[in-house]
Formats: sequence, C-alpha cells, structure tokens
Amino acid sequence: MAAGRLTARTDADLIQASKRGDLSAFEEIYAAHAGRMKSIAFHLLADRADAEDAVQEAFLKIYRAAGAIQFDSGLAPWIYRILLNCCYDAGRKRKRQAESPLSAEPPAIPGNAPLQVAIRQALGRIHPQYRMVFWLFEVEGFRHSEVAAILEIPEGTSKKWLFEAKRELKRLLTESRA
Repeated sequence: MAAGRLTARTDADLIQASKRGDLSAFEEIYAAHAGRMKSIAFHLLADRADAEDAVQEAFLKIYRAAGAIQFDSGLAPWIYRILLNCCYDAGRKRKRQAESPLSAEPPAIPGNAPLQVAIRQALGRIHPQYRMVFWLFEVEGFRHSEVAAILEIPEGTSKKWLFEAKRELKRLLTESRA
C-alpha cells in the first residue's frame, strides 16, 4: 500500500468503498489507525496480548458496522470510541476472571530512568478520566474536539480535564522530588 494512496482517499471514501466490499479500503483504514489504536489499548490494558485482542475486536466491530456509520464527527472519533469500549470490555472480562481490573497504572516505560519511573507512577495516581484525556491529547496527539468525540464529553470538559491532569501531575512530581 503506497503512502500516496492513504492521502488520496478520504475517510468517507474509504468507508464507502468498504461498504461496497472493497477490502483494500478497509486495509487502508487499518494501516492508518492500527498503530495509534494499539498504543491506546496498551496504555489502558497494560498487557500487549490484551491490547492486540482489543484492537482486533475493535476492527471486527468497525468492519461489521461500516455500513451504518454516519459522518457527523468523522471516522476517527467513531473508531476510537469503539476501541475504548473494547478495552473496557476486556478489563471487565479480566476482572470477572478474578484478575486485576483495568490497570490504574500505565504500562511500563522502557528503561529505568528516574524521571520516566516518576512520571509513570504519577500518571497511575491521577484520576482515570484526567489520565485518559492527558494520554489522548499529549501522547497520542488528538485535538480536543477529537478527544471530546472519542470520550463522548463536551470539548470544554476535555480542556478542563487536561488542565487538571497537568496540575495533578505537576503536584505529584514535585512531591516525589522532595
């Protein structure tokens, strides 16, 4: 799949082609979003196998529902909302199986640099909603409008939660240095 094809077809074009059974269009959707989706799922589930399962489940649901999508807010928020729901389902399943629920602590950061460890621990201690907005905005690079659509919250709430996340992280990191 050439990089030029990814930019030549819009999300709407790809979904319309998928509705007609064009598997290459769905492959383009996968190629455009799978990496970011795996990162988000791994952040939520803290387990690579569970994250990959959640992404696979999300793409199955996306493929099955492609015919019903309406482009009110674009393809990406719809895709990532499905992914979050799949991650939450995986977490509930894990909890039912008497394992730990969705991890309150983000996945391990490669290396043992003190700052990385402190950031990971601080992220694990902030409110889950703040952490998710922080992760989607600061790490994954979504805009507030996209974060709001993914989490099904007002855009102003996304901005407020990001502010609160940064304030809480700053407080926790300052405390850990002292």
